[in-house]
Amino acid sequence: MVGLERTILPLLAEKEFGLTSRTIILSFIVSFGITKALTNLFAGFFSDKYGRKGLLVLGWLFGVPVPFIVIFAPSWNWIVFANILLGINQGLCWSTTVVMKIDLVGPQKRGLAMGLNEFAGYIAVALAAFGSGLIAAEYGLRPEPFYMGIAVATLGLFLSIIFVNDTGRHVSLEAKQTDQTQNVKGLGQIFAITSWRNRNLFSCSQAGLVNNLNDGMVWGLLPIFFASFKMNVAQIGQLAAIYPAVWGLLQIYTGALSDRVGRKWMIVSGMWVQSGGILLLAFSHQYAGWITGLILLGVGTAQVYPTLLAAVGDAAHPTWRATSVGVYRFWRDSGYAIGAIASGIVADLFGMIPAIIFVGGITFLSGMIAKLFMTETRSNIF
Repeated sequence: MVGLERTILPLLAEKEFGLTSRTIILSFIVSFGITKALTNLFAGFFSDKYGRKGLLVLGWLFGVPVPFIVIFAPSWNWIVFANILLGINQGLCWSTTVVMKIDLVGPQKRGLAMGLNEFAGYIAVALAAFGSGLIAAEYGLRPEPFYMGIAVATLGLFLSIIFVNDTGRHVSLEAKQTDQTQNVKGLGQIFAITSWRNRNLFSCSQAGLVNNLNDGMVWGLLPIFFASFKMNVAQIGQLAAIYPAVWGLLQIYTGALSDRVGRKWMIVSGMWVQSGGILLLAFSHQYAGWITGLILLGVGTAQVYPTLLAAVGDAAHPTWRATSVGVYRFWRDSGYAIGAIASGIVADLFGMIPAIIFVGGITFLSGMIAKLFMTETRSNIF
């Protein structure tokens, strides 16, 4: 669902709705990011309180109307509204699938489970970004690319209802086996612990936010940036697919690697590799340089994305882990909105290249914060 939008919506904003302000164009990412962030927060809490499967099914019910709204949208406000629904869909579905995999695998395979989860999701993003570019080049920006979205939403709802079982019993068993004391209750207390009181959870939350801050810039600005070099929609779709493809494929290995070598340096080095890739995008003005930058960005994100989730799973008690994951994902997906607003404003004021450089610098700084504040969390599970 997100992959369909990565290639199409920024181009749709310019070509069909006549938008020129980068800040306004990126408004669909802002609505998506804010809604997804808030939904993550409450999805985690309600997962601990009421169970996982019901929220997963509810998330897909919110996702089904999204491609129809985009297909028939008469104004940009409709696109923004569709992305509010998509944010709810993503917040409920991704939060519950992440938490359920953490529940299922036990403490020593969290990195592997998160790597497999993120691999599945972001390979789909890459394939959809690539496929939608090809379809749009042949048939136009809409409606044909979004027929794929109708099929995806329908299939997701069907699979969730028929095949998924809840994982509450696994949580109860792990809670009985852990030697950690459990005296934390309430969303407010867990929010404070995850956001700033626990140094490791704080480090994860800020790194997750900055990771999606730079992803928001990639999603919203890069298609327009590439189009300014006279690239066609099929070529833009190919470039848009490289980053999530590398990110998705490598997570099979990086998640499992963090189970063996630890979380901290995977996160710190991953943020710095991302920063290098982003800066290379800014300073390159040719296809080969962009491909290299996108590959580096994908490698760095693959190091960070499943490892952060595994680290949060290490640091949080099983009985409030889903809520803590929800708080982490609240901060992480707030990065979409913050990145879209910040990079859009900088792009409008100074140009797209300064906006890309700005995001690369923030990403480097985030890695430095994790280096200074974070301790290794993998030791918690042995």
